[in-house]
Amino acid sequence: MHMNVAPHLLTEDRAEYERILDDALRSAHERPDLAEVGRRFTTAQLRTMALNATTLITTAAAVEYDHFVKVRQEGRSPTGTSVMNAVLTGDGDGVSGPGAGIVAIVTVLAPVLSGTAAVIFLLVGALLKVLDPAMVFAETLLTAGLFFGSVAAAGLLCAAAGLLVTARRNRSTEVGAGATAPGEADDELSRARDAWRSALLERGILPFLREALAEPDTRPAPPVPPPRASRIPKIGYSGPDFSSPSEGSSGNRPTFSSPDFSSPDFGPPEHQPE
Repeated sequence: MHMNVAPHLLTEDRAEYERILDDALRSAHERPDLAEVGRRFTTAQLRTMALNATTLITTAAAVEYDHFVKVRQEGRSPTGTSVMNAVLTGDGDGVSGPGAGIVAIVTVLAPVLSGTAAVIFLLVGALLKVLDPAMVFAETLLTAGLFFGSVAAAGLLCAAAGLLVTARRNRSTEVGAGATAPGEADDELSRARDAWRSALLERGILPFLREALAEPDTRPAPPVPPPRASRIPKIGYSGPDFSSPSEGSSGNRPTFSSPDFSSPDFGPPEHQPE
């Protein structure tokens, strides 16, 4: 798992930082101050925490790291591109100015142009020779192609010799100016690398791990799931108190009697009912 690169750590040194961190975690059981590794936090959790805090950890060894990067940059030899630039500009030959630049350009372009002309003349001459073996023009083209081929080969030899001379002069100039020898440069680079590794481990990684293990566990507890709501809404009234018909005393129950009906008294009109 690769995290974002810290401002104080170059990309090429990221793997070295992770290796030092892994070694510290692997040998944590040998240190009494890291005895809590594996109890409160696992090795994977501590590694993730340290990778997330890369900026903070590497800042503790920023001075040693800056010195290490400086020594490494000074010890790297010039590339072929820088040598070619020196040839084109006339630097390193002891000659400078427009004349040296023109000579360098001609030295570089002559093999390219001569080689291209040689290929064209040789191909056309060979084709005409096949079509008409007695054609004199074909012989002329073949001769011109061989001539330009010789010029291209000579130009390549001169360019190669110029590059070798320029590289040797640049190297002798650097050594003469007080530059360290290759063996001494390697020793200084090794010392600078070891100093950065030691500072990174002692002042960065180990204090971070000790602080992480010494802090109280502030991890939040898992959330308690909310109670499941009943599908029947609960209102602020209690249900009525129902009782069976057999409950209670029978004397309190109302009694009903059937109405007393009598037949109507029918008679003559003069007879009025009472």
